[in-house]
Amino acid sequence: MKLLLHTCCAPCSVYCIKSLREENIEPTLYWYNPNIHPYAEYKARRDCLVDYAKQKDVKLILEDAYGLDEFCKNVIDKITTRCQEYCYPKRLRQAFEYAKQNGYDTISTTLLYSIYQKHDFIAELMDKYAEEYDIEFLYRDFRKGWQEGQDEARAAGLYMQKYCGCVFSEEESGIGREIGRKMKKQGISPTNANVRKIIEECKVDGIIVPGIVKGAVNEAFGEEIID
Repeated sequence: MKLLLHTCCAPCSVYCIKSLREENIEPTLYWYNPNIHPYAEYKARRDCLVDYAKQKDVKLILEDAYGLDEFCKNVIDKITTRCQEYCYPKRLRQAFEYAKQNGYDTISTTLLYSIYQKHDFIAELMDKYAEEYDIEFLYRDFRKGWQEGQDEARAAGLYMQKYCGCVFSEEESGIGREIGRKMKKQGISPTNANVRKIIEECKVDGIIVPGIVKGAVNEAFGEEIID
């Protein structure tokens, strides 16, 4: 098996590399993530992966493309569906293209590790591309090692990003953290589930509107917890 592993970042690769090697599968990491912005964030994630690949003695292929302009042009009319309509297809199709052109017979992605990604959609898309390119898709539900991978990444001192990648996800994460801080001040546990629930209730036509966050939080908890 010659496996190309599309890799979104170093922390997400920790458990994937480890578990694959336990199966005697040696992956080649493939970096192609033009959805990450701004450039300082892109560089931090890329450079961290370069260092980690050297540390773990795993081959890494860098498709170095910072794509803010192209990203903006392609998602301007699909901001709320950008993941499914642009981010996933753009990166994964490119990975399949590279695999096909360079003799890889199997492909997978660290996107299947994150508990925050659209797991089922990614798996279905990979199946579709596998048939199109005649390359085997190695499906693994890497999410079962989520906490283990996170703990090892932190212990290794890896750069731990605070949002998915694009400027819109940074906005959503920032709002979520702000809500979390305010909830803590009110003695309410800002669990991911609670914060995500509130963020969803703050959307109008799928777009987060910061100005109505206060009302949504207060309504969700039935009392004036944010003044």
